Amino acid sequence: MTLPPKVTDRAFARLAEIGAGTDGKALRVAVEGGGCSGFQYDISLDAPEADDLVLEGQGQKVVVDKVSLPFLSNAVIDFTEELIGARFVIENPNASSSCGCGVSFSM
Repeated sequence: MTLPPKVTDRAFARLAEIGAGTDGKALRVAVEGGGCSGFQYDISLDAPEADDLVLEGQGQKVVVDKVSLPFLSNAVIDFTEELIGARFVIENPNASSSCGCGVSFSM
């Protein structure tokens, strides 16, 4: 059974801050082949597609395509602000390892 990813209140709040929903955009989280660990996350603002899984909160949307969904089962999509910068991050329990920057992972 594939459990959908979860989105934190902090991530939805950041999307509201940048006005993603008012522009008809959603945060798209996808998984692609590549990166230093085998797979990499592609995070962008995009219009939702008809076959996307749509996660909603605080008037905002996060979308995941059907191909990426199994790789993100039970993951947590969050937003973090650190001294080195602010970014959306993925806490993925399916990843057996990940690179130092957190963008790529292996299963």
